[in-house]
Amino acid sequence: MKKRHIDWLEYQGMVAEVARQISLTEWRPDLIVGVTRGGAPAAVMLSHYFDCKMRGLDVALRDGGEPEHALWMASDAVAGKKILIVDDINDSGATINWIINDWEQSENSLKEQQCWGHNVRFAVLVDNEASKSTVIPSYCAETVNKFEDPIWLVFPYEEWWKNE
Repeated sequence: MKKRHIDWLEYQGMVAEVARQISLTEWRPDLIVGVTRGGAPAAVMLSHYFDCKMRGLDVALRDGGEPEHALWMASDAVAGKKILIVDDINDSGATINWIINDWEQSENSLKEQQCWGHNVRFAVLVDNEASKSTVIPSYCAETVNKFEDPIWLVFPYEEWWKNE
């Protein structure tokens, strides 16, 4: 599989594009949630830009371990808090689907109130059109289709010690 290395300048441009897309709407996050590991850097940058709190959410399904159940976030969403969940890539859709299923199981009224896409939104730097996510991210800087063109994206915080 071919690799595409994204440098810090391109990464900043991707975060800026997501910030631009959000700014064009009247929606502003009260809380930005960075999915660890990959969503954390962009979430920090966006939280500074929008001057709001940022929290991490450890879902890291590919890395193994038990995902974090941040059920208070689901309760906050039902109460009307605007939450932006940020990740670097919506690759397979597993992370988005896990969060949706976990929050809906803990907070039954979350689905009934149609929070997804309203007061809870997803932002990714790269959205894989071939993913199986049940919710399409509200904001993304770039789209790819890894089914048609298999590519592995290497973000600047990954493999930073290698000279390639």
